[in-house]
Amino acid sequence: MSAEGVDMIKTSAKRLHFAWIILLGMCVVMGLTRGGLNNAGGLFMAPVTTDLGFGTGEFSLYFSISSVATFLFLPVAGRLMARYDPRLLLITSLIFQAGSFALFGCMDNIWGWYLLSVPMAAGSVITTQIAGPVLVGRWFKEHNGLAVGIIMAAVGLFGMILQPMAGNLIAHQGWRQAYILLGLIVMALGIPVVLLTIRKEPIQMGLRPLGEETAIKQEKAIPEGVTEKDARKSASFWALALFMFFITAVAAFGQHIPQYANQLGYDTAFAGGAMGFFMLGMLIGSLFFGVLSDKIGTKATTIFALISGIAAVIIAILGGSLPYMFDFAVTLFGFMSASVGTLGPLLTTDVFGSKEYGEIYSIVAMGMAFGGIVALPGYGFVYDAVGSYYPVLWGIIGLLIACIICVMIAFAGKEALKQKGLWG
Repeated sequence: MSAEGVDMIKTSAKRLHFAWIILLGMCVVMGLTRGGLNNAGGLFMAPVTTDLGFGTGEFSLYFSISSVATFLFLPVAGRLMARYDPRLLLITSLIFQAGSFALFGCMDNIWGWYLLSVPMAAGSVITTQIAGPVLVGRWFKEHNGLAVGIIMAAVGLFGMILQPMAGNLIAHQGWRQAYILLGLIVMALGIPVVLLTIRKEPIQMGLRPLGEETAIKQEKAIPEGVTEKDARKSASFWALALFMFFITAVAAFGQHIPQYANQLGYDTAFAGGAMGFFMLGMLIGSLFFGVLSDKIGTKATTIFALISGIAAVIIAILGGSLPYMFDFAVTLFGFMSASVGTLGPLLTTDVFGSKEYGEIYSIVAMGMAFGGIVALPGYGFVYDAVGSYYPVLWGIIGLLIACIICVMIAFAGKEALKQKGLWG
């Protein structure tokens, strides 16, 4: 390497690496969209159904339609992220997601939620699921788990602020104004942040990824792992897809926590505060799981998270009628739910490598869409039928046990892929 090249690298190392700016931008975007809009949906369930006369299951169907749209758009989103400027994709996605959310405040017919849920889901695929892991994979060659954990911690931090705010807006301004204000806030804050902080990949700025030990090159380094074609033929692929399905079905209950609070006699303001505790749990879990996965591996970390979820549900069943126990159970459930955003991408990288991560994850993550399709309205219809969420909660314990089994199968399949010489 020339002396000039060495000086360039040394100078670059002395400055804050732009990877951290990318991380900051994605923290804000995912905090606003995932911590704010996505997790606030359940707070509107009771006031909207009461005001307009919808059934809980009928209203919850819009979550299911959103999940179907997510399922259809996920493979497309992975390829779009590989080809196009992420700033353009993120801005368009923010307008679709936050704009649709704001328009919910203008609806009187249930079909308004059903129709608007499609563009909202199309936008949220990139803002809440694909962009963060893909950009972290491009910009971070070390501290990958920590970076993903920080993003999900930001989701929790923003949620701690936005969820109680949404609950108070609903209580004092009405659900219509709450929808509109939240949607406008997300667009007003998110779009400028994207323009200032997001770039496609390090080579565009004459940089190498954080932690990259090779010299700056004009060509891309060849990553290790399994091809999408080989991955789809493996037991690990289907086990991981099932894991995504089950864990998303479990985490989907987060949208029903406010309604479960109402079942136990708590009001909407209390439910909003409880959702703040839920997001606090996500914040702690995101940081904890990201660091822990770097130290002991994603397999052990994921199993620990799942056991925490089982404990949370048992506490919610047995002690939920006590406010402090309800808040504790919700916090612990949020702690476990952080595993979806934090450990899902890390599991995919651990099992299949980074060679075709974007393509593989976008397909595996379709299990997440199916989980929402089935679980979100399903929980609502069970509640309508029996007037209680207790059968749902016992079912969630079974799903968490199934998740543990899927993780064990996925890692056993990883070893089989290596033995076949497919990892390279």
